[in-house]
Amino acid sequence: MSSVFKDAIDQFLYPIKEHLDDPGVSEIMINGPKEIFVEKKGLVYKTDSQFHNEEALLAAMRAIAQSIGRRIDKDNPRLDGFLPDGSRIAVVLPPMARNGTTVAIRKFSKEKLTLNDLISFGSLSKEAARFLDICIYLSKNIIVSGGTGSGKTTMLNVLGSRIPKTQRLLIIEDSAELQVKAEHVVNFVTRKADAERGISEVSIRELVLSAMRLRPDRIIVGEVRGEEALDLIQVMNTGHDGSMGTVHANNPVDACTRLETLCLMGDTKIPPDAVRKMVASAMQLVVQCTRMHDGGRRTSHISEILGIDKNGNYICRDIFRWVQTGKDPETGKYIGEMVPCNYIPTFFDDIIVNKLPFPKSNFLAPDWYNQKIKGEAA
Repeated sequence: MSSVFKDAIDQFLYPIKEHLDDPGVSEIMINGPKEIFVEKKGLVYKTDSQFHNEEALLAAMRAIAQSIGRRIDKDNPRLDGFLPDGSRIAVVLPPMARNGTTVAIRKFSKEKLTLNDLISFGSLSKEAARFLDICIYLSKNIIVSGGTGSGKTTMLNVLGSRIPKTQRLLIIEDSAELQVKAEHVVNFVTRKADAERGISEVSIRELVLSAMRLRPDRIIVGEVRGEEALDLIQVMNTGHDGSMGTVHANNPVDACTRLETLCLMGDTKIPPDAVRKMVASAMQLVVQCTRMHDGGRRTSHISEILGIDKNGNYICRDIFRWVQTGKDPETGKYIGEMVPCNYIPTFFDDIIVNKLPFPKSNFLAPDWYNQKIKGEAA
């Protein structure tokens, strides 16, 4: 991006510059020129910041759109793009947005987080983090599932950065959000169509097909939200072990169902039962990220997918899960920990054969959790 565009955007966004520069702010929400909210530590607060008027706010959005080769006007009232620093921006114009031009800016941490950071944040236990590291090493297919703002992108960045240096990783996204720190990474980004400029669309599906011809060891699809789900499933089922993606879902079983639904969205002629079997065969682990009511982002489940039962339902077994044990009366923060669930994954023999230091005892739940389960069952 040219410095002219960057300077223009900085000038137009001056009313929210302090929030853009504040590393503690993870999201900025603009509901018209006079109402601006920010998210800090998972909680939303209203600010005193304001744009001068609707025209000033709209001018800022047009400058951003122009800088990335997009248009936003009455004929194109929506924009999904990014700022010069990589932050993601989504815009909707009036009259669809009745409060005035509505904007959400998702900022991304400039620091490269690691599994140790997730442990220190309380999102993962040491045993769960070690287990995920082993799953990456063993090239298990992983889907990172969660809601908006739950930490899916952060988790995918961390997991991608644990891929062995000898492997070639291809990342495919709608907008450049992932910042995987690895030895051999190739990044692809889709392109929107622009009929006036004679520019054709390049979709995630097309980029997946190209990626498969470029000798990848693993493929990551940043966010699966359309018919490209079928391509990711086929990638996972055709020798590209250790591939990953993210999907919007509330729990691991929902993640399977969501992927199945997305696979059927296109013009595929594959019967639904066959698609379900493909999804169940391709997915091996689901890492569920959750943003909780105290503002904390935690890994709520690490689960293995074992196929489908005789009734056609997905079989899912929790390996680790986060359990709340209380709530801090002063801060309102949830108290809890990630515990193993007395389930040994089917690929435990792979851990033994590769002589990876992870004993069976790490899968055994603590006594207090066993007592809790017994109490709930009674």
